[in-house]
Amino acid sequence: MNNNTLLLDPKDNVGVALADLQPAQGVRINDLELEIQEFIAAKHKFSIWDITQGEDILMYGTIVGEATQDIPKGHAITLANIQHKTRQYTMDPVKFSWIPPDVSYWKNKTFNGYLRADNQAGTANYWLVLPLVFCENTNVKLLQEAFENALGFATPNPYELQIRNLISGLEIEKNTETVAEKTAAASSKIFQNLDGIRFLTHDLGCGGTRYDSETLCALLAGYINHPNVAGATVLSLGCQNAQASILQKKLSKIQKGQPKTVIICDQQQEGTTDQLLKKAIKETFAGLVEANKLNRQPIPLSKLVIGLECGGSDGFSGISANPTLGRVSDLVVALGGAAILSEFPELCGAEQNLINRCETKELADKFVFLMESYNEAAKRVGSGFDMNPSPGNIKDGLLTDAIKSCGAAKKGGTAPISDILDYTEYLSKPGLNLLCTPGNDVESTTGLAGSGANMILFTTGLGTPTGNPICPVIKVSTNHKLTQRMPDIIDFNAGTVISGEDSIETCGDKLLELIIQVASGEIQTKAELNKNFDFIPWKRGVSL
Repeated sequence: MNNNTLLLDPKDNVGVALADLQPAQGVRINDLELEIQEFIAAKHKFSIWDITQGEDILMYGTIVGEATQDIPKGHAITLANIQHKTRQYTMDPVKFSWIPPDVSYWKNKTFNGYLRADNQAGTANYWLVLPLVFCENTNVKLLQEAFENALGFATPNPYELQIRNLISGLEIEKNTETVAEKTAAASSKIFQNLDGIRFLTHDLGCGGTRYDSETLCALLAGYINHPNVAGATVLSLGCQNAQASILQKKLSKIQKGQPKTVIICDQQQEGTTDQLLKKAIKETFAGLVEANKLNRQPIPLSKLVIGLECGGSDGFSGISANPTLGRVSDLVVALGGAAILSEFPELCGAEQNLINRCETKELADKFVFLMESYNEAAKRVGSGFDMNPSPGNIKDGLLTDAIKSCGAAKKGGTAPISDILDYTEYLSKPGLNLLCTPGNDVESTTGLAGSGANMILFTTGLGTPTGNPICPVIKVSTNHKLTQRMPDIIDFNAGTVISGEDSIETCGDKLLELIIQVASGEIQTKAELNKNFDFIPWKRGVSL
């Protein structure tokens, strides 16, 4: 890779600055030589020839914007001279063929996971405690404190210790002893084969629309059915819209084989809070004893289901980290596994490529219907896909939603699309799946886990702590600077692609090695170590 500029496709009329470019600096981009006319910050784009007002801006070989004024050669592409525009897509059938990557190196490799009775494979072994309605959030938190402290899942809070020191005036030496004592107590787990108990809270279940409650029950059913979950305890008030019967109906639609243990405790039936919580504790403890009997065992990579996500994206996302995920996605699909590409507002402009890759016309029709319905719903509340890029995205070079989307779509690699999933639909086919979620990081990762992803790969150029309660989230940096600045949240550095140390292929192969280690419980992700257990159900049509 050139050390200071890049042309993503021979058809493009703008280049990418891989490093800061100065006025009068000569650059060579492919076979073209030109002089930079003004400062171009790294990650931003510049015209490689004169572009006239009204002319299309091309990146990734497709339309990502329109010039709102003349842009002379060597000048920066900015919000002052372009606006959002996408290529018009058609539904005409296109012959598509795919040459899978060579997976001979990987075909006999395994990860040490948990094989469930329904033949799903978990990369972790959790018990889940969740409320059907926000009225039960306080009771969930009471259970969380009791179980985590008693079973050794609690971890010392350094900020609590700092406050205690300020109050008591303790010396640093004594503080160190306190940390060691607390760490030793937290490490004495009672259930060695249980990776944790995960506690969810939310603000839904009643007071909104009945559709919101139905959707919530479908999402929670996906979490209970998830391969990383051994069983669940469900707290219900009793009178809410999100009834336990709806949850059970949603769960019966997706579960296969022997049903998991699901404990439902209804407060209005039990009486006092004390009676409710004592029942929940007694029955949950019995469930934990059974869950602890399951051991990790070698499982083929075909059981991997990787969710593909990005957040805090920058101008390098579509060049380094996202294509690296695309490489991993293609490898997993070629091995017989599944990948799930989410965030429909960030596929705007990449529709034609995705339509062409759908295995049937019915899938293409469903994809377009979901995209168009979502966009129209967003417009009705004063927004639209074109308003998706955040201030951080724009500052770091993603000026239009089409620029952002064409880079985001790279996470899906090149494989055919085997299925289109609406929000809360559970994975049923191997191969590349598209899942309708918003671009909102937590709402999207929440949806990915709810549809069965047992690993989530999350690219970021600006940094974000987002994690998930039941699914390991591997944070992939697009650049060296972020990796060095925020090492507490980054698990993998794809900035080596920008610096030329790695190709997309070698970087993707290294990432798959890390995935196997995380899936085997050998390495904890930074999100898990930091307890970034984020869970936000999507209220449809409200957010991008």
